[in-house]
Order: sequence, then C-alpha cells, then structure tokens
Amino acid sequence: MRVFVAGATGVIGQYLVPALVAAGHEVTGTTRATAKAAALQAGGATPVIVDGLDRRAVLDAVKAAQPDVMTALASMSSFRNFDKEFAVTNELRVKGTDYLLEAAREAGTRRFIAQSFVGWNNARTGGPVKTEQDLLDPDPVPSTRQSMAAIKHVEEAVPGAVPEGLVLRYGFLYGHGASDNMLDVVRKRQMPVIDGGTGIWSFCEVTDGAAATAAAVTRGAPGIYNIVDDDPAPVREWLPYLAECLGAKAPMRAPAWLGRLLAGQLVVSLMTQVRGSVNEKAKRELGWAPRYASWRDGFRDWAKTAGQARAA
Repeated sequence: MRVFVAGATGVIGQYLVPALVAAGHEVTGTTRATAKAAALQAGGATPVIVDGLDRRAVLDAVKAAQPDVMTALASMSSFRNFDKEFAVTNELRVKGTDYLLEAAREAGTRRFIAQSFVGWNNARTGGPVKTEQDLLDPDPVPSTRQSMAAIKHVEEAVPGAVPEGLVLRYGFLYGHGASDNMLDVVRKRQMPVIDGGTGIWSFCEVTDGAAATAAAVTRGAPGIYNIVDDDPAPVREWLPYLAECLGAKAPMRAPAWLGRLLAGQLVVSLMTQVRGSVNEKAKRELGWAPRYASWRDGFRDWAKTAGQARAA
C-alpha cells in the first residue's frame, strides 16, 4: 500500500519507515530538514520536506502521494516546563492533525493512524492500571493542561474523521534514539525516588512502538489503543533496577516537597500518583505483542547497547 508518514524521522518514525519499506509498502515520509530527507531516500522512502503547520504544503504533499494510509507522529521533550516545551508539538497535534485529516479526506485516504500518549494523562484515581475506556485525567497538573487539551483533540477528531481512524497511545518510550539522555540522569543520581515512588509507569521499547504502528497499517478497527508492555510497575521498582543495569549507585530518595521545589509538580505526580495501562486490546485487535514484554528485559538490553556506544 501507499503509506504517508508525517514525522518520518522522529523517535518512532526512524524505526517505522524501514519496517514499512521492508514489508513492501510504498512509503512517503515528511521531514523539515534537508539532511534528514537524504536519509529517508537512502532507506527506500520518498522524502518530502514540509512544515506540518503549513496547510497548503501539507495538502499538496498528500495529494501528490495519494496514500492509502497516513500516520501522524509527534516528538517528545522534557517534563520540567511541560506545556512550554511541548508548545510546537501541541500545535502540530491540533492544527497539524486537522490539516492532515483534511488532506486525507481530499485524497480519499482510507486509514489514518495518529500518535497519542498514556502515562501522565491517565486519571490519577482508582485502580493502578487503566484501559482505553477509562477517562483521561479530569483535573490534570496545571503545567500539562494545554498538552492534555491537544491530546484530547487528537483522540476525539481522528476516529471519526476518515473511514478508519486509529489513535495509538504509546507508553513511556525508551531505547536507543528515544530517551538516551535519561541514562545519564540516572547514572548521575539526578533522578531520585520521590516520596515512596508509588507512581505506576507503563513502558514501551521504541522498536516495539514502531512494530505496533506497522501492524496498525493493516489491522485494527477504528478507535484508541494502548501501546505498552505487559508489566506496569511503580517507580520504586523500575528506577533502582535501571540504575543497577547501568552499574550506577542506587537512586537517592527525596520527599515530595523537595521534588516540587527542584523539578515541579508534574515530576512529583509522575513519581507518586500516575497510573499504568493495559495492552489487551492492542494484542487482540492489532495482532501485536511487545518483543520486550517487560521493561526488565528491555532496560537490560538498552543499558548494554548504550554502554557499548560509550565505549566505542
């Protein structure tokens, strides 16, 4: 099929495009950088240099590609000044998604796959894990409200905008090219376990996220899917284990008041209140299962790969 990947050189895109090409799909990928366009072409995709907020350019690019399937991928940033750091991403999630959906309708595109996220946006009440049917946080941390509004826009707009609209909620992405800076933070003991570390995180290794997206090109009914591993876990378990995998000292401990002072309310919420997610729907309807069923195996390989890169 003809697949149009918006954000083809991002965290997921760098692994998704080669997988789609290998599967025999005709791939068009967008980027804003000329240098990255050359890499896309070398990988077998047709590159298009376009600004996702330029409506006319988006419409023209999709019209030229005439895709059967479109995917819209966003980037991730830091948690310190969340809405500020994600301002461009949020604009892309709202205006950019609307432009892509308009283009998809004009081109007669059958399937549209959009990227969302699950973690800080789950409701912080009730049980430790959530399904796709559970409500998102009705009272998000103030620094995330604009980002939450942008995510809700994507999740409400996409499923009904084209014949087959799917939204993939990735868990906390890790692995090469996804969150390597986190490893240095853990090595330097700059990520403490705050106030007991009771927040539940659901992870997704980056190549597993790409594999789920590739599966969604041909499988799954319209709707929302959690793309996470099988092992949601509290911070007090996964953070010391990651430090151990890196050969680093165990993380320090900090009270909530100090965490708020140094890192902000969102980080304290992530460490103490967030809820995890389950992946049964994605397994059942997308025919997908994570290669790294647990972050325990994924962290070990991630740390090993990162260590080899540092030594090289």
